[in-house]
This record gives sequence, structure tokens and C-alpha cells, in this order.
Amino acid sequence: MKRNPDPGCEVELTMTSNVPYRREIGRLARGYKPSRSLAKRLASDAVVSGSAASVASAAALMACSKLHEGSAAGGLNGPSQWLWGESEAYTREATLRHTLAGYAIHHATSIFWGVLHEAVFGGSRRSKPPLQHCAEAAASATTAYFVDYHLTPRRLRPGFEKHVSGKGMVAVYAAFAAGLAMVAIARDRGR
Repeated sequence: MKRNPDPGCEVELTMTSNVPYRREIGRLARGYKPSRSLAKRLASDAVVSGSAASVASAAALMACSKLHEGSAAGGLNGPSQWLWGESEAYTREATLRHTLAGYAIHHATSIFWGVLHEAVFGGSRRSKPPLQHCAEAAASATTAYFVDYHLTPRRLRPGFEKHVSGKGMVAVYAAFAAGLAMVAIARDRGR
């Protein structure tokens, strides 16, 4: 930390980043291999937080899909368009081909977002207030939504919008954020 040169001002200027894995990310950029324990911890944390986010958002997706079109499975079928094409994503019935594939894709991408969330916000040895965990999770979910629906090619989008309303989409991504936040808060309380 560096003190402000104005002696009448008591504000401290922080000169370091608050990104927990900042030092390790810098080493990776220079070609160093990550330590085994760091990689294991990041992967383990990401699987737990991504899985919680996946389950929470899948539950919200099923509820919103049931309300919007009368089929709980419909929303989970959306991501199956990755494998079977966009027209197949409109399937409303629960099938192994659509529902299992759709949930598997949803779960895998949730873990991907869990890796990014943990790399940016996780890994800290100090506890954070629950509200901070909620804000970080909301930032991750908002980023996921933006990338999913504004940067990703149409066929590789989640396909949820085919089965839920706009408000339902907000609920799904809010549930995703809640899953990330719950894990972070529980992890802090377990220390």
C-alpha cells in the first residue's frame, strides 16, 4: 500500500490487485506450470461451485419452463441443440436424447463458468462478507449471460429462451448466481 502524498488526507491507495490467483495467473502467462496443489484446489473449488450453480439454475429452469409452456423438461432440452441442431431444442418431452444431453451440457458449461468464477473471486484465504460473495456471484452470472447470448454463435447458446420468458431467464441466471454464492458463503463459514 502507498500513502497519499497529501498529508491532510487519510485515504490509503491500494496498489495491488484483489484477484486471488493474480500471481499464479501472471506466472502462467510467462509459461510456468501451475503447482499441483493450486491446480487441484482451483479444479476442486470449481467443480463444487459450478455443480451447485448448475443444480440451482436447472431447478429454476425447470420451474420456469413448466410455468411458461407446461413442460419442466423443455428448458433442459435447450442445450441439446449443440448436438442435434436448433430445431431439436424445441422438444418439450423428457427424453434421454434431449433432456439428458441438455443437462449434461448445462452442467459441463456451469463447471466451466465455475472455473472462471473461482479463478477471479475464489482462492482467498480470508473471509469475505456474504454480500460480497453475492455481488461476485452476480458478476459471474451476468458475464455468463452476456457471453452465452451476445458473443456465442446461435447454435452453441444454451437455448433456454426457447422455453422460458424473459423474466424466466432472469430467474435462471439469478439461481445460477445463488448457487455460486451459497458455496462461497458455506466455504467461508467452514473455515
